[in-house]
Amino acid sequence: MTRFLEIKRTNTILYCRRWDETVAFYRDRLQIDVAYQNKWLVEFHLSAAAFLSVADQSRTTLSSAGGNGITLSFQTDDLTAVHGRLAGIGVAPTDIRSQVLGADVFYIFDPEGTRIEFWCPVR
Repeated sequence: MTRFLEIKRTNTILYCRRWDETVAFYRDRLQIDVAYQNKWLVEFHLSAAAFLSVADQSRTTLSSAGGNGITLSFQTDDLTAVHGRLAGIGVAPTDIRSQVLGADVFYIFDPEGTRIEFWCPVR
């Protein structure tokens, strides 16, 4: 059966009041590669088909959610190493919690207040 909707790529767009700080957080602190940028939007390349954009709300018709109700969820192979690296650059991850829906997880927050979850399946 052919699906009527085949998604080839995803891009989550965060509209931010603290745009400069949020861009610097993803680009400089987390060191995520920039795929595209202009004066009000920066698109980050997360994986082959997943992107995250940060838009300056003052230059758009949409408003920031201030991180409310949003969690970015990133799976990683080595949760402990990512946790240590983030702690080492002063990002302040939460403690790793075990067995949360079959995974180990921890969280960080970007300057806009968006919760970012890092997780790894329990092996």
